[in-house]
Amino acid sequence: MRGKEGLMVRAEGGPMTRIEPVRPPYPPEVAERLEAMMPRGVPPILLFRTFVRNLPMTAAMSGWGGYELSKQLSLSLRDREIVIGRTCARCRCEYEWGVHVAVFAERAGLSGPQITSLAHGGAGDPCWIAERDRLLIEAADALHDAADIGDDLWHRLARIFSDEQLLDLTMLAGWYHAVSFTANAARVAREDGVPRFADVASGP
Repeated sequence: MRGKEGLMVRAEGGPMTRIEPVRPPYPPEVAERLEAMMPRGVPPILLFRTFVRNLPMTAAMSGWGGYELSKQLSLSLRDREIVIGRTCARCRCEYEWGVHVAVFAERAGLSGPQITSLAHGGAGDPCWIAERDRLLIEAADALHDAADIGDDLWHRLARIFSDEQLLDLTMLAGWYHAVSFTANAARVAREDGVPRFADVASGP
């Protein structure tokens, strides 16, 4: 983070932060935006405190970000977290991956081996019994690797997911690419108490 002379200093246990998150006390308009982005009574995370360095951008993106995490999304919580977890892991965005594991993995019913697989494995790992889960991982991988979904995979997805869900799936993956790009490039420091990729690495 930036010291008094504006020089970047190393966040504890991580790389140098490139854009310093805002710190309290916040100006009223910043405080209002941060409050709207977090559950009531929960302090704002470092990523959101970084985003509000560009307040018009943050205001514009808040509606879409809220939709992606809302019950309006046609995908289930489990579907959503598989796509987000895999996308962030493929982008090597330990920050956002860790936040979602800490906050949502248990609610999404993701087991320890499945969390490990999202970070280090693949759709063929034995922990993925349901075809639906495997297809979501395959789709996230295809979008990451090719920015597309091939015909065979698309047909297999379309047998299980509706058109509405497929549109949500592709946009969700794209949204978390954007989040990952920003968190990675800005070198947002890791939140206290969230897991790292190494914490869920498979044994020898």
